[in-house]
Amino acid sequence: MSSTEPRRTALDALHRSLGATMTDFAGWDMPLRYGSERDEHNAVRTRAGLFDLSHMGEIAVTGPQGAALLDHALVGNIGGVKPGRARYTMICREDGGILDDLIVYRLGETEYMVVANASNAQVVLDALTERAAGFDAEVRDDRDAYALLAVQGPESPAILAGLTDADLDGLKYYAGLPGTVAGVRALIARTGYTGEDGFELFVKPEHAVELWQALTKAGEGHGLVPCGLSCRDTLRLEAGMPLYGNELSTALTPFDAGLGRVVKFEKEGDFVGRAALAEAAGRAEQNPPRVLVGLVARGRRVPRAGYPVVAGGEVIGEVTSGAPSPTLGKPIAMAYVDARHAAPGTEGVGVDIRGSHEPYDVVALPFYKRQK
Repeated sequence: MSSTEPRRTALDALHRSLGATMTDFAGWDMPLRYGSERDEHNAVRTRAGLFDLSHMGEIAVTGPQGAALLDHALVGNIGGVKPGRARYTMICREDGGILDDLIVYRLGETEYMVVANASNAQVVLDALTERAAGFDAEVRDDRDAYALLAVQGPESPAILAGLTDADLDGLKYYAGLPGTVAGVRALIARTGYTGEDGFELFVKPEHAVELWQALTKAGEGHGLVPCGLSCRDTLRLEAGMPLYGNELSTALTPFDAGLGRVVKFEKEGDFVGRAALAEAAGRAEQNPPRVLVGLVARGRRVPRAGYPVVAGGEVIGEVTSGAPSPTLGKPIAMAYVDARHAAPGTEGVGVDIRGSHEPYDVVALPFYKRQK
């Protein structure tokens, strides 16, 4: 196989047997949709969807100084994460630019799993390996050790409960526990990227097909459908969740992205990017940068990433993500705009769509928030 050919997950043949439309995503051949992406989106909002996320990048960090390494390498306070819990965080360059946003699971006293975006997995692995110098800790590429399935939607607890005796009721959001699902050993995590309740299941690749089939069968009475990357994107957009390469990049610090809360200056010791991020925090407080806002169309034209946001004949920002919203029934977008135009309800804001200034309403993020 040539190096230019996309990688395939353990579920590749199954996706094709289901008639999935496949696409190259971050070097992986992944299902874009199985039928109607709108139907898949609505299934997750009202019932449940089943996703293959095996393209995500798992990196193990182990050893007596694993926590110290991660506190040095990442902006979050990872040493404060209790075993069985997870934390959303970021890895930044020395200049404060975001290399990737991550979820870090503490699996044991000296065992962590860092989950990176597929497009940045190698970058994160290389950065952690380099930053591990001088620490009594090991960084290991575990991308081939896992397949990752996700069950998302309001029916997901009922579906999973029929397949495991793990304490799902006691499993909090951003927590994980080892267990058995349909006879398959798994790390069961209550995390997701859809705005709904749900679970992500880390298993050995050789067990992926049997687990997918068991979940499909268990979901028959709950409206579970297979879901591709297309509806995953509209779900996360409605939930106001950032996507690396759109809302996040090396050109932005966490403070530029409105996510300064993930930077923990109070933790002990130095960390990569600390000085630059302290300066960025000061700038943001004195002179707010562009602010990430939600935009809802008054018309029907859909904005796309890179389209200019305008007001009073001036360009005041740029769309980072845009799509039709199945839940709202209107086109929506996230965009970075000048602070003076960022307040919800700001008048006169539009998006330049191929030379036509289409009117949009500025709203607070997220567009959609599930009822607890």
